[in-house]
Amino acid sequence: MRAYIIGNVAIDETIAVSELPVIGASILGNAGGSDLGGKGTNQAVVMARCGVPTTLAAPVGRDARADTIRHYLADEPLRSELIEMENASSDVSIIFRLPGGENAIVTTTESAQSLSLSHVRRILSTAGRGDFIMLQGNLSDQTTRDILEHAREIGMITAFNPSPVRSFFSDLWGLIDIAFLNKGEAQALTGATGRDAAEYLLSRGLREIVLTLGGDGATLVNRHDRIEVPAQICDVVDTTGAGDTFMAAALASCALRGQRLDRLAIEHAVAAAAVTVSRHGTRKAFPTISELEAILR
Repeated sequence: MRAYIIGNVAIDETIAVSELPVIGASILGNAGGSDLGGKGTNQAVVMARCGVPTTLAAPVGRDARADTIRHYLADEPLRSELIEMENASSDVSIIFRLPGGENAIVTTTESAQSLSLSHVRRILSTAGRGDFIMLQGNLSDQTTRDILEHAREIGMITAFNPSPVRSFFSDLWGLIDIAFLNKGEAQALTGATGRDAAEYLLSRGLREIVLTLGGDGATLVNRHDRIEVPAQICDVVDTTGAGDTFMAAALASCALRGQRLDRLAIEHAVAAAAVTVSRHGTRKAFPTISELEAILR
C-alpha cells in the first residue's frame, strides 16, 4: 500500500509571542526559526518516515524559496514531485507561537490555489486500488473535487483533513472515506460536537471519522464502533504540525499492517503526536525514523 499526498508545501517562519496581536497593535516577538512546512508536506514527511512508500505532489513558484524547499526535501525518504507554477510565488506560513505551545498560523496559498488535476494526473498514474490519497484544505474547491473524483475512479482510499476550514467542504463528503478533524473543525463544518458531529458525517457517506481532542486524546467513529484513546502525558511546548503527525501516523499504522483504522492505529498516532508537541519547530519536531519504528513496533 502506497500513499500519495497532494497538498501544499511552505517555508514556516515561527515567531514566539507572549500574546496574539490585535487590530491596530504592534507587539514584540522573538525569532523562533525557519523550517519546512505546509500541511501536505508535513503529512508526507511523517508518512515516509514511518516506512510507507510516499509520493508528495506540491506546487511551488520559481523563486529562492522553492530552492530552499528542495534542499529540505532532499533529506527525506520520499518521492517529491514539486510542480513549478509560472505566475505564483512559493507559499509561506507565519506561525505565532504562544508560551503554552499553542499557535496561530497564517499561510499563503498562491501556489496551492494554482494547482489543478492536470498537474498531478501523471503522478497519480502509478497509483492503484487500495492506495491512500491524502488531501487538506489548501487547494481550490474545483481542484479538490477533481482530485477526489479521480482518486475514486482509480479505487484509492480518500483521506481528508479539512483544514483550513472552507465553506465548500460540505459538498465533498460523499467523495471522502476517512476524515480527520479537531473539535473546532468538526463544529464549524457540522454545527455539532463529539458523537453528533461524527454521526452527521457518517450520514453523509464517510466510512470513518477521527476526532482529535488535544489533551483529551482522540476518538475513532465508524458505523459499528466508537473508540476513545486518551492523550499521552507530555510537556507541550509547540503544537505546530501535531495534527499532521497524528493523521500520517494513524494511516501509516494501517498501511503497514494491512488493516483499517483501529484502536492500535489511533494509539500509534497519539504517541507520535506527543513527540511532535514536545519539541519546537515543524519538520524538526517530527519523530525521527527510529522513533517511529519504536512507536509502530
